[in-house]
Amino acid sequence: MKKTLSVIDAVALIVGIVVGVGIFKTPSIVAANASSVVAFLLFWVLGGVISFIGALCYAELATAYPHPGGEYHYLTRALGQKVAFLFAWSRMTVIQTGSIAMLSFVLGDYLSRIFSLGPYSPSVYGATGIIILTVINIIGIREGKNAQNILTAAKIMGLLFIVTGGILFSNPHSISAVPSHPTTQAFGLAMIFVLLTYGGWNEAAYISAELKGAGRGMVHSLLWGIILITATYVFVNWVYIRVLGITSVVGSDAVAFDVMARIAGPYGAAMTTVLISISALGAMNATIITGARTNYALGAEFPLFRFLGVWGEGAGTPANALIVQGVISLLLVVLGSITMKGFVTMVEYTAPIFWLFFFLATLSIIVLRRKEPQTKRPFVVPGYPITPLLFCATCIYMLISSIQYTGVGALTGVGVFLVGIPFLVFSKRQNNKTR
Repeated sequence: MKKTLSVIDAVALIVGIVVGVGIFKTPSIVAANASSVVAFLLFWVLGGVISFIGALCYAELATAYPHPGGEYHYLTRALGQKVAFLFAWSRMTVIQTGSIAMLSFVLGDYLSRIFSLGPYSPSVYGATGIIILTVINIIGIREGKNAQNILTAAKIMGLLFIVTGGILFSNPHSISAVPSHPTTQAFGLAMIFVLLTYGGWNEAAYISAELKGAGRGMVHSLLWGIILITATYVFVNWVYIRVLGITSVVGSDAVAFDVMARIAGPYGAAMTTVLISISALGAMNATIITGARTNYALGAEFPLFRFLGVWGEGAGTPANALIVQGVISLLLVVLGSITMKGFVTMVEYTAPIFWLFFFLATLSIIVLRRKEPQTKRPFVVPGYPITPLLFCATCIYMLISSIQYTGVGALTGVGVFLVGIPFLVFSKRQNNKTR
């Protein structure tokens, strides 16, 4: 596997995944659970701090065990093939594919505002986006990363436009407004949506084997990516407050629309639609790139899924893994179309399983320190073992909260996860026959 990705490519990938559509949808919910403007902004700073702690943990794993399977590889070494298999199954059927489908619905919703294709217009646009981006990445990693860099640059420029406009057209008198006096439960609810908006930086682990600069390249990619994302989120939310006031932010279902309408008049909504569409495309492309790497690792180790473990030397991509991922994502788009709540259903579908394996992957640091003390670790997480234990506690809290605050979608995701158990049993039998 060739080292074709630079630190800039990796940072673009991280930013492309994380800065998706959450920053345009979650601030009003977070503001509704904040006691003041300062508390509102501190929520976003705290989200960056927690993500930074998690990035320190993942930097040790990714530099000690560079592998295209990422978390799958860590879980295999630390907790065994059974846990790793269920993780790979979940990535293929729930976590990554659900995220791709979720982003495709956002893309479709906003493109339909420009030109509607009928009652299923969002699904048509979303499915088309999945197909196009999957084909680009099958052609080659160079084409995929170039598309990612362009989309990420366009996204950041759009957010900078909002920040600049907000500074020039701000309303300082609205900043002192206090929306509510939240409880401890409100704090927890706010952090669910803050960390949802920060989610995705861990995907950098899946390109660790293709990243230039050995261990230092991965550390710089993760940490600079988190710093850039945190600064972006804090500034964008500060602009929301300055332009609209926190009371108006709380009451807004589309805060970015309202801000751009205030800044750019009648053209603001159209400009925001284009910006959010670009953000969704960038996040979809980055998720497609990293998601297929887990499917590849699954195929490389289990005969039942051997067809996924084929790596195209010329293109530098796992074509079969990309195709399967695309097909499952399209099936989830169909599911979301049937329920008529595509985005919400996919958020509920992915959350519990995502936090479960986030916890187990972080726990792998402690397990691997004990099992493989001789392994060279180019980067060692500071404050061990307090740092990984702190992040493990955060993951458990988010796992409980994601079940508590979600509905049918979460149960469906858990059900699909459990379907992987019979596949695990059958696959183990095949392995024994092969031996």
